[in-house]
Amino acid sequence: MGPVRRSRRRSPLAAAGVAVVLALTACGGGAPELAPAPGVQRTECGTLTLAVNPWVGYEANAAVVSYLARTKLGCEVVLRREAEVDSWKHLAGGQVDAILENWGHDDLKKKYIDEEKMVVEAGLTGNKGVIGWYVPPWLAEEHPDIRDWKNLNTYKALFKTPESGSKGQLLDGDPSYVTNDAALVENLGLDFSVVYAGSEDALIKAFRDAQRNRKALLGYFYAPQWLLSEVDLVHIALPQYTPGCDADPKTVKCDYQPYDLDKLANMKFAYSGSPAFDLIKNFQWTNDDQNQVARNIADRKLSPDAAAKKWLDDNPEKWAKWLPTDVA
Repeated sequence: MGPVRRSRRRSPLAAAGVAVVLALTACGGGAPELAPAPGVQRTECGTLTLAVNPWVGYEANAAVVSYLARTKLGCEVVLRREAEVDSWKHLAGGQVDAILENWGHDDLKKKYIDEEKMVVEAGLTGNKGVIGWYVPPWLAEEHPDIRDWKNLNTYKALFKTPESGSKGQLLDGDPSYVTNDAALVENLGLDFSVVYAGSEDALIKAFRDAQRNRKALLGYFYAPQWLLSEVDLVHIALPQYTPGCDADPKTVKCDYQPYDLDKLANMKFAYSGSPAFDLIKNFQWTNDDQNQVARNIADRKLSPDAAAKKWLDDNPEKWAKWLPTDVA
């Protein structure tokens, strides 16, 4: 998942004038509510194409939204599994209708929303995103000062692996995730090398093994992520994030920005009158909600449909308000 390189804050509905309009409540001066854009007529759902990026939290979003789209709105759903940057290109080009979990990417928002006007924002997911460096709990308990990045070089021998050579290893996940890790290692003067586990599953397996067998491991990790309910990974304190400190990826020396994760839609899809756009716009849940579905998919090996149905059956009061009012 890609941390944004620029920290320009945007309203979750910065493009609301394109896809939706804000209508003041009858009381006047109250919180605005969403209303369909003028001239948009309701249509049949037809085919809904969703990007699915390579982490199980996103897959949980897609499982729940696609299950509802099929069973409640009559959509034919196509899931397109691909990396984040590819999803943005396909979203702008119309091959993808929506991205259900976006981690920043203000540079891409500027290009595709502000300049090319091919993409619109579709509101927040409700998930709070945190990215950083973590160690297993046993290691932080045994060496409490390892929580401060300034002490990492002292412990580099603990983290050496055949892949990192004479340096300590910083384990990252999927190579398609956009991270600041290589620049941070260099700019903070750390004698470490970034090594890729290859996938989210491999990264989870490594942290589980490190805790179970008391192995030293320093790795990139994030929330929401279901593993954190099982292994309480300890966040390493990097220099504090401040707005703009990560503006230049070559010189970044600060921790990752916290995120309010959001959704994106293709412009034509947002204008189409499809009930699926209303569903996506209204879709909002918590980190715990996502983690429940994600753990059932990744750890308990339920199919995405089965995991989605289980959560939906248990939480009807949450998802009922996501449906368009004319089909709820």
